[in-house]
Amino acid sequence: MRKIARSLRVNRGTVSDIIKQKGVMPESMRKDKIELDPDLVAKLYKDCDGWVQRMHEILTEEKGIQIGYSTLASKIRELELGTSKNQRSGQVPDSPGEEMQQDTSPYRIKLGCRSVLVQASLLYYRYSKIRYLKFYRSFNRFKMKCFFHEALTFWNYAAGICIIDNTNLARLHGTGKNAVIVPEMEQFARQYGFAFVCHEIRHSNRKAGNERGFFTVVTNFFAGRKFENMEDLNRQAFSWATVRSANRPTGKTRLIPAAAFEYEKPYLNKLPAYVEPPYLVHGRRTDQYGYASFDGNFYWIPGTKRFDVKILQYSNYLRIYYKRELLGEYEMSPEGVKNKKIYPKGKSKPKHQPKYRKKPTAQEERTLRATSEEVNAYLNFATKKGGRQKHRFIRELYGLHKKLAPSLFIRTVKRALKYRITDTKTIERIAILLMKEGNYDLPSVQIDLEYRDRESYLDGRFAGDVDLSVYDKMMGQKDE
Repeated sequence: MRKIARSLRVNRGTVSDIIKQKGVMPESMRKDKIELDPDLVAKLYKDCDGWVQRMHEILTEEKGIQIGYSTLASKIRELELGTSKNQRSGQVPDSPGEEMQQDTSPYRIKLGCRSVLVQASLLYYRYSKIRYLKFYRSFNRFKMKCFFHEALTFWNYAAGICIIDNTNLARLHGTGKNAVIVPEMEQFARQYGFAFVCHEIRHSNRKAGNERGFFTVVTNFFAGRKFENMEDLNRQAFSWATVRSANRPTGKTRLIPAAAFEYEKPYLNKLPAYVEPPYLVHGRRTDQYGYASFDGNFYWIPGTKRFDVKILQYSNYLRIYYKRELLGEYEMSPEGVKNKKIYPKGKSKPKHQPKYRKKPTAQEERTLRATSEEVNAYLNFATKKGGRQKHRFIRELYGLHKKLAPSLFIRTVKRALKYRITDTKTIERIAILLMKEGNYDLPSVQIDLEYRDRESYLDGRFAGDVDLSVYDKMMGQKDE
């Protein structure tokens, strides 16, 4: 024992105790100084609606039990009051045709030169492990319907249930097994032969295949790829999910999802021959030039009459009806495109502009700011408030810029900035004042002498002299 203690540098008594215990650590139980009746704690917890502070007051003041607040809170956690018991996660077997999963996840990515926030929606078939992926700038109930219609009509088969989280896009109230699905979404799912099922709170592993899919999106899809816009992003996502990912071996079993899906098809619910795509109905008025506005763009309606129309918004196109008569079908404008005129297929472009079409002044403002630093500083001062008057002011200032020589315009704007003037009529008077002061040199006019060689000029040389006597008579009447 001495040799062991010397080599390990521990006390001989410690060595002796370990030898007596035969190398097995003894189990020691902590004995609390205060013994609390579990039934009493459970009753108080129920009576006080779980408020530990009130329970502590009753125990110390009414029951005469001197116990610390932290000790009471620890006892409540030990008895697992108010919390569900932490049980091991169950494993659900992969059965063909039984289950699919859907979820969304936000990502911040670069589209061209801009960093934007997008929402990824992923549909995952549990048995065959095939996926359908699409990105949105925002995700609501209507877009959820459009996503399911697009994904299920592409694969043409649906599993019996679809596991989702406790999202309010499909859930009316309750959670997990007690969740009640919104009747609208329940009827929507019934058309495709499946039902929505919410998993329990904090049991996101119940749709682990979907969570793993989002991890693969980050590590495999985003990595090394560039996207110009939302259309380019979704085009690459469609090819990646339905072609590349579907035909690549997956996991340790080296399962090929496309091959497994062919095996799973007899167990899935085949979609009907036709399912009406989801749509939203919007009422709009037609202006005097035949345009109906929707989502910041203007859609021209054929005909000569003005009437109220119904716009049916589908996933990527619009249909406009008047009294159940289809007036035209229109493609949806790309993401972020506004103030655009859109015409139905096969119709000629109208001559008139929409009444309420916005007239942006971005191009005029860029031209003015590029003139000089003085003009740029003046625009920063004059357009600070913004609003509708900003565009009118820039147009009038741009018109003055076209009339004046560059040097005179810069001097005029510099003086307007000095006296904090934003009225364009006053700015014009400043320009006239500077011209009268004699500090302005008229710009030399550049005459293109090649006009003598033009055909119209040569034809006019041989024309007869013009009779201007009528103007002599007019001058004589004025003198009288």
